[in-house]
This record gives sequence, structure tokens and C-alpha cells, in this order.
Amino acid sequence: MTTLLPTTTAGSLPKPSWLAQPETLWSPWKLEGDELVAGKRDALRLAVDDQHRAGITIVGDGEQTRQHFVTTFVEHLSGVDFARRETVRIRNRYDASVPTVVGAVSRPQSVFVDDARFLRAQTAQPIKWTLPGPMTMIDTLYDAHYRSRETLAWEFATILNQEARELEAVGVDIIQFDEPAFNVFFDEANDWGIATLERATQGLSAETAVHICYGYGIKANNDWKQTLGSQWRQYEETFPMLQQSSIDIISLECQNSRVPMDLIELVRGKKVMVGAIDVATDTVETPEQVADTLRQALRFVDADKLLPATNCGMAPLSRAVARGKLEALGAGAAIVRAELTA
Repeated sequence: MTTLLPTTTAGSLPKPSWLAQPETLWSPWKLEGDELVAGKRDALRLAVDDQHRAGITIVGDGEQTRQHFVTTFVEHLSGVDFARRETVRIRNRYDASVPTVVGAVSRPQSVFVDDARFLRAQTAQPIKWTLPGPMTMIDTLYDAHYRSRETLAWEFATILNQEARELEAVGVDIIQFDEPAFNVFFDEANDWGIATLERATQGLSAETAVHICYGYGIKANNDWKQTLGSQWRQYEETFPMLQQSSIDIISLECQNSRVPMDLIELVRGKKVMVGAIDVATDTVETPEQVADTLRQALRFVDADKLLPATNCGMAPLSRAVARGKLEALGAGAAIVRAELTA
């Protein structure tokens, strides 16, 4: 990857209204059977086209074939009963009805590999695929079998590694693991969470990334953010150990957040995905606002290690707003790229 300041997204993009209810998480599909399969592929092609038009360098699938970034992966595993539901506290901030782990977990077959192969065929640019991280997976389930968050995390890490190796084999350039739980459960993250994440990446030649944010722009997350005070220093708890880890890229939320930019210094030497697009508002950033965020970040990360990105996924936004934000991200990065190469 030779492009200076290569742009990318954290993951999800809004789905077309003919595929699922807009601006809604966990939205049920509007199609069935073969029509659903074709509709997902059509939506993925549209997501790729939106990224191409916006000047996004590292292309993702926009998570168009998934209802949710965690549960769609989990529903393909053995040992999890989706009919047996329990209410749990997710990310220690809101309650949700989740499936139950009832036996030993395993992956009978590939989950996303066919979709990743399809994405690879849609673009000549580098592609990135997102997977849920082990700690975030266990925080989105009720465990009635292992009854140990750590034990279950290690089991999921092995399963994720199997999937990641197959994704790499079909041409995925960057495999990203989403771990918002790292911003909540600091002791567990440092005790075994980062270790299980490294297990999930074991043996990969593709670049690896961990995305740690303050969540989608939904009410529960926005309300929680209001309790965090004038400075959001959660990254300070896990960045020192992540700096020492084998993970190649660290992703964090910066645009319109209260994260002190100097926290990036804690992962000096790593590549950094800097969130320069706020996903908790319908206001579309100007390219100059994006550029200003990137200029601030460049005080703490070398230009050849900076990847401009979104704060988090944009699934809850309208497609028009998301397209505008993608365009702002591409144009803002272009401004700073020109400054650096002048």
C-alpha cells in the first residue's frame, strides 16, 4: 500500500431501503431466499461504488450482507442457541436480548469467505474485512455453558483465527477486529483480552487492525458519552499494551469526540486509523474539518502510518448522509496529502 494517507471506513455503511429498514440496527431483511442473496450482493456492489466515487483507498463491504457486526458471525457457529434468549448488559451501558451459549462453540464452515471473495472481485484496490473481536463477542452473548468470560474468549479467538486465515486466502489485505469492549473492561482487556486478540491473528500475513470506539451513534451510546466528562481517556488504559502487541493497526475515535489527541503517542510505531468522521450526527463534515483533524493527529503519528477513517460504523445513518461523509473523508485526506507532498 503506497498511497499516502490511505482512507478507509470503520466498517458498516447504511443498507438500501429495499434490503432493510434504513437507519436501524438489527433491521430484518425485506427479501427472502434467492432474492435476499442477490439483494445483498447488489447492496455490496453499491457500497463499493460509493467508496470508489468518494476516493476511499481501502475498500470494505459496508457490512451489507450482515444484520449486525457480532450476531451475524455468531449465528453461523455451533453451540449457540438463538431461540434461547437472555437479557444482558452490553458494554456495561444498555440491556439487550441476546442468544445463549449452550455448548462447546465451533465453526462448522466459513462464514464470510464467499462474500469476501465477491468483494475482492469488485475492486482492484486493497480491501479490508471486519470481524468481531473475542471480548466483544462474549459481551454480546449469555454464557450458560463455559460460565467463564476468559475461557469463552479463547474459544472464540481460535474460531476467529480459522475464519481470518480463510479471508486472507481469498485476497483480503487487512483483517480488522472490532473491540469496543476494550474501552469498557480495562482490566480484562489487559489481563487476557489483548492476548486472545493476538491469538485470533496468529499466523496471518495480512495486516491486522483493532477498532476501538465509543460505539454507533445510537441513543444508548450517546447518553453514555455524556457521562464520561470533559476528557475521554479510556484509550489510555489499553494503548500501552496494544503498542507492545503484534497488531499492526490501531483504530480510534477522534472527530467531535473528547479524546485527547496526544493519546496516539501511546501507540507510537503502530499504524493508526484516525476517526475523522463523526457517526453520531447527521451533520456532514466539510473537507477542511476532516483535514484539521488529520493535521492534529500528525503531531503524534508519522504520515506514513496514518489512515484517515470514520469514528465507527455508519449503519444507523441515512445513505445520503453517509455518502456525504465518505466524500468529505476522501476530500479532506486529499487536502492534507497535497500539503505533505508539496
